[in-house]
Amino acid sequence: MLLKIAKSSVVLALAASALHANAFNEQAEMDKAALIKYFEAKFADAEKNKDKFFPYSTDEELTKFTKNVKHNDLALGTYGYNSVLKELYDQNKEGFLPFEDNIAKGEEFYNKTLKGCFPDPSVSNEYPKFDESKKVVVSLAEAINACLPAGTKKMTSGDKDMQNVQAFMASKAAAAGKVVDVKIDSKEAAEAYERGKKYYYSQRGYLKMSCATCHVQGAGQRVRNEYMSPLLGATTHFPAFRTSSEALFTLEKRMSGCVNDTGQKAPKEDSKDMQELLYFMGYMSNGMKIDGPDLRK
Repeated sequence: MLLKIAKSSVVLALAASALHANAFNEQAEMDKAALIKYFEAKFADAEKNKDKFFPYSTDEELTKFTKNVKHNDLALGTYGYNSVLKELYDQNKEGFLPFEDNIAKGEEFYNKTLKGCFPDPSVSNEYPKFDESKKVVVSLAEAINACLPAGTKKMTSGDKDMQNVQAFMASKAAAAGKVVDVKIDSKEAAEAYERGKKYYYSQRGYLKMSCATCHVQGAGQRVRNEYMSPLLGATTHFPAFRTSSEALFTLEKRMSGCVNDTGQKAPKEDSKDMQELLYFMGYMSNGMKIDGPDLRK
């Protein structure tokens, strides 16, 4: 199944024109269904599945894995399948959350600067979006930048205001019970999705790794002290407060770091490659609850 997913990702990227005119998201839905089937099989019983999916894990490690993990459980990433880490996560969530001040500052920035563009601040679940007029993918960060007053310097993921306002908007989406709702409504949008998928599954850099190496094939495996999270649900919790860095990370910042760690040069945050990569990832999380901002290690 894993080889089929990886192989079809490259082949189908060249066949976007074959999508039905009245169902531009048909291939994307097939991709998502295949991933759900793969991950639910993988995490049904990690101990029994050791030889097939976890050949490098110890028997002791696999006793920590929750059995019969379902699609929506994976919105919590690693915590969705690792019961020991989930217990620590729950304990941390019970206390003072380190991003509460960020949300308050983000609300202040939103009311002062962005309210006219986003009268409903709970729309972060709809991003990345394909702009049908410009024929490009627009991430939440890009949409926020487009709303800044004329003459204002464009923000990056390193800007506190960008992190804070995304934290506020994610909190409003979570409070409203929103789920990820990324749409593919045209041939051009489907082609952008396919390019994002191809980027995700393509090996790059001197390590010859892809995003899927860690987050599809490697999901559940341990690298040093970190367990790899799955692709499904990867976008639901951003911006995420990483306790290891004691800072908020937007999705662009996290993806840049992740790509660099695999020996590749990360695309610029506002580049076509980055926007379309996030578009593919967003679609793979469709239907899963927004729980950002959230804690991650």
